[in-house]
Amino acid sequence: MPRPFYLDRAEQLVVTPSECVGEGTGREFEMLESLLAPGGLVLLRDSVEWEGRSLLKALIKKSALCGEQVHILGCEVSEEEFREGFDANINSQLVYHDLFRDPLNWSKTGEALPGGPLGVLRAMYRRTDPGPVTIAFDSLSWLLLHLPCTTLCQTLHALSHQDTCPDDSYPVKQVRVLGLLHEELHGPGPMGALSSLAQTEVTLSGRVGQASAHILYRRPRQHPTHKVDPTTLLTFNLHLSKKEKEAKDSLTLPFQFSSEKQQALLCPGSGQATSHVFYEPDAYDDLDQEDPDDDLDI
Repeated sequence: MPRPFYLDRAEQLVVTPSECVGEGTGREFEMLESLLAPGGLVLLRDSVEWEGRSLLKALIKKSALCGEQVHILGCEVSEEEFREGFDANINSQLVYHDLFRDPLNWSKTGEALPGGPLGVLRAMYRRTDPGPVTIAFDSLSWLLLHLPCTTLCQTLHALSHQDTCPDDSYPVKQVRVLGLLHEELHGPGPMGALSSLAQTEVTLSGRVGQASAHILYRRPRQHPTHKVDPTTLLTFNLHLSKKEKEAKDSLTLPFQFSSEKQQALLCPGSGQATSHVFYEPDAYDDLDQEDPDDDLDI
């Protein structure tokens, strides 16, 4: 189960799509840094009117400029189209996993990724290279159509919470997971599940000619590291002293059927009175021993 989150702060920034793709201004660079700083899962929610791929590519470019290795799981567009707009230095730092060309290995050419989408996700989770890494999904909507929602959520949670490598020999400084989600394609269930996993959530909207990004920052609740004894807060004592335990063991409960009571009932003494039942039948009693049920009307 994922850990609970609470809202830390919310911001609303107004940008144009061209500013995200191009060089941008100081304000846009500040926004990109604020989105990447918390780490974890950054969920980008776009719509038909306001596309989010430009913002996703801007975040990838920012991570690559910081010297990080960037893994991209391409599902919705070709590798050539996705790499368009990046210079040679940026493209050299991108590790592209192509699920767009042949995701189900129908062509049998051997170019398909082994294990399909889930195999690629598991390979990313088992990576052993140290240092900060950014993992980008160009379409979480495509993955939701091919994988169960629970499987995708569990994998995203595992990817975004890699504190150490599997053998704990190479510490991982930070892992960022960027995911683009087309919110109009999904119901409230998958949207709510992915939203609860996100450390940062960006919803794109706006008016004609001007896009706005509503940003929600979340952080995990602080859980106590030491165990708290619940008995220390009670107003009564749960433990018995030695004297109290001896008194408890020697007490005979009134409803307890002891061996003394059993012997007294089964083997009455000579001095005890015995009971007898005397019954005198009346005129309407039918005591025919041969047919005791002859009075029944069957």
